[in-house]
Amino acid sequence: MTYSTETLTQSDNWAATADVTTLRQKLLDLFCQLAYQEGDFVLSSGQPSSYYINGKQVTLHPQGALAIGRVLLSILPPDTQAVAGLTLGADPMVTAVSVVSAYENQPIPALIIRKEAKGHGTKAYIEGPNLPEGAKVVVLEDVVTTGQSAMKAVDRLRGAGYVVDEVISLVDRQQGGAEFYQSVGLKFTAVFAIADLQQRYRELGSHTRGQVTGDR
Repeated sequence: MTYSTETLTQSDNWAATADVTTLRQKLLDLFCQLAYQEGDFVLSSGQPSSYYINGKQVTLHPQGALAIGRVLLSILPPDTQAVAGLTLGADPMVTAVSVVSAYENQPIPALIIRKEAKGHGTKAYIEGPNLPEGAKVVVLEDVVTTGQSAMKAVDRLRGAGYVVDEVISLVDRQQGGAEFYQSVGLKFTAVFAIADLQQRYRELGSHTRGQVTGDR
């Protein structure tokens, strides 16, 4: 996919200067323009779907990453000692939050959870700074469907001696993830519900979405 010049070089630099409420709205627009697609898809869970959200189109976008870092930092519990997530989807998210936190003078380390243990060296599942046992870690996810992906990160972190009681997602597909987290005693927060994306997608219409061009 290629992006229009307007999309990548907006002169107002909103991602760095906008208040959080405006950030959320512009971030929602980015998801609708870049990440949300309708068609026939099969999800990683094996479920069929009439739409697909490619979160990395936004989390790896320069303004998207900055906006995500600022929005997520604003809703993290004040006692958060690190953010973490399962590779690959959460990698740019935890990095964005950590970098933004340094600029805000409240540095929060980032941890990346491997799906399989490293095959050499320390053979670790968790990459990132070593934290004290009992450190409070919040797990981040780009899109939640059933909740199982982020739960793998939760289990690995708890196995390493960290305290994890919250998952934050950019988008909740509302297909059982929230209920699953509640059933296992985890707090769950989503920046957007799928209904938010779909409503805004309709509002923007084909003319606005046409600002982002290229083969899908």
